[in-house]
Amino acid sequence: MTETPTLEVRNLRTHFFTRAGVVKAVDDVSFTVPRGKVLGLVGESGSGKSVTGFSVMGLVDPPGRIVDGQILFKGQDLAKLSDEEMRKLRGNRIAMIFQDPMMTLNPVLRVDTQMIETVLAHEKVPEAEARARARDALGMVGIPSPEERLKSYPHQFSGGMRQRVAIAIALLHRPDLIVADEPTTALDVTIQGQILAEVQKLAATTGTSLIWITHDLSVVAGLADDIAVMYAGKIVEQGDVGEVLDHPLHPYTHGLIGSVPSRNRRGEPLRQIPGMTPSLLSLKPGCAFRARCPRAQEDCAEMPELHAWMPGRLARCHHPHLEPREEAA
Repeated sequence: MTETPTLEVRNLRTHFFTRAGVVKAVDDVSFTVPRGKVLGLVGESGSGKSVTGFSVMGLVDPPGRIVDGQILFKGQDLAKLSDEEMRKLRGNRIAMIFQDPMMTLNPVLRVDTQMIETVLAHEKVPEAEARARARDALGMVGIPSPEERLKSYPHQFSGGMRQRVAIAIALLHRPDLIVADEPTTALDVTIQGQILAEVQKLAATTGTSLIWITHDLSVVAGLADDIAVMYAGKIVEQGDVGEVLDHPLHPYTHGLIGSVPSRNRRGEPLRQIPGMTPSLLSLKPGCAFRARCPRAQEDCAEMPELHAWMPGRLARCHHPHLEPREEAA
């Protein structure tokens, strides 16, 4: 008997109904995150990756709304839950780490007040135990003198320290699922490495599953088990992280990897994907990437399906890179 995955998203569509028209921010997205595994969700700004994360958390505000699909958390469809039912899960069994820590922290309350309240909101435990858990969580993300720092206000921390406090709050209940929206972007490389190692350990020891939303392929390479590449609201490639990064099938993934500076030979100009991400308000029929794609042909005017080109490897493309990949190509 196979274990129910922590999260299974099926044909999710999240649209924003604006005066200018309907923005299909997430358009028919499906993926699975097994227990204790990390899914890297990558793409340029505006690709729909953050909206996918907010949809899972039930945090899409008007004029946006989920118009179709299922978000199965341990078999329970989150899209059908009431606001009150979602509140009981959110912060307890499902947690989110935001890119901006001040979306998590209240500037006028001390850190200990916020962390203790977070524990007591979901569990009836003595306040001393809640305080000890808050202190341990701060230590886990590398904040020195955690007992002292509990008494501080958010403004007394640097930006990187605030982000570590926000990550500690997400870890308080050892949730089954964490959605992390570029949480280490503002941190220096040493602290970033420390937090990524802590997160990996958490997934391995407690079975917590993660969706790690980022545009940084180097982070995904070292952290994720699987990767889903998004472009213009759709997943264009999916598979094992090592296989996708070593042998990308979709021309967009190929371009993303080729534009990483370390993959360019010294002295040569940086490779880049030509053109701009299209506006989701004025998408033409067919493959959204075709205007920027070196492999585009006439049949790309028809939207390709997300097709299994090889075992465990999906790509939404009529003309994927199936040939052996040249070094740094």
